[in-house]
Amino acid sequence: MSKEIYNFTIELSWKHLEILRQVEKFEILWSNFQQRESSSLYQLKTLATIQSIGSSTRIEGSKLSDKQVQTLLEKIDITQIEDRDSQEVVGYYNALDIITESPKELRLTESTIKNLHNELLKISDKDDWHRGQYKQYSNAVQATFPDGSTQIIFKTTEPGFATDEEMKSLVNWMRSKDDINPIIKTAAFIYEFLSIHPFQDGNGRLSRLLTTLLLLQNGYEWVEYISFEHEIEKRKKKYYQALRNCQAKRPNEDITEWIEFFLDTLKNLVNKLNKKLEISDSDLTPKQKNIYIFICNNPESKISKISEGSKVPRATLKRILKILLKKELIEKNGKGAGTNYRMKPGT
Repeated sequence: MSKEIYNFTIELSWKHLEILRQVEKFEILWSNFQQRESSSLYQLKTLATIQSIGSSTRIEGSKLSDKQVQTLLEKIDITQIEDRDSQEVVGYYNALDIITESPKELRLTESTIKNLHNELLKISDKDDWHRGQYKQYSNAVQATFPDGSTQIIFKTTEPGFATDEEMKSLVNWMRSKDDINPIIKTAAFIYEFLSIHPFQDGNGRLSRLLTTLLLLQNGYEWVEYISFEHEIEKRKKKYYQALRNCQAKRPNEDITEWIEFFLDTLKNLVNKLNKKLEISDSDLTPKQKNIYIFICNNPESKISKISEGSKVPRATLKRILKILLKKELIEKNGKGAGTNYRMKPGT
């Protein structure tokens, strides 16, 4: 099924339509889950937030692990944050907090996008000169090789009038009413945003924040509780490949490959949340569920940390850990005093 949207062509197959159907169907399950599992939701959101911040900044070169991100956010002191990686983490956290606090009150305008960019880079003195405003200089996407040499992979929109006009057109299109599926429209918007590359720096991080904003504004509330950015990080090579393959055909390109990547990413997220819903519907007791979610949120935790964080006595905790191990929901690593627990991969 060929379709023209904005300045692009896409070929929607039955496979793509089936993914869209699965995502829409999941909304019903999620609504029921929200009404039952308020305590689990808090833990899921906390985990998703840490993963989103860690993954999105690492995609752009940060070296901080999720554990280091969590520690940093628990002890934020902006006056002492001087290294670039930490500044990016705190900036991403602040921008994400604005989005998730009241997504439907944030109208998608150029001003909103610029304000989010300003928040993203707010505590970095090196970015004072360009944050919150469109680029002043060309920012072609380059690849850096081990020997230090670089090669232009993709030429973005020229700064000045060209960027101003293309961003104005894109935002107006996104806000216009039409019969395009909101997920497809969001994917196309993000693709064009990345192709324009409207800001001097921070475009990749901001594109992932805007993805969350647009999905939330269109009613996909579950996106707050699982990390879109984490899924992108795991598939980073395919992410860039899909972008570059489509961008190489500009203008008036076919972006089916990018749409397919975007849909597959959402499908994976829905499948993972579905598994968490299955855990919720299982025969686990509330205490067992909370221990399981705590371990998901705090991987490689030792018994002492799990007991302290969950407020469950060690004797009771040991019994619960045996049950979770038997059900193959978690796995144990190490021996003796070094024993720690984490969510079993694939659950």
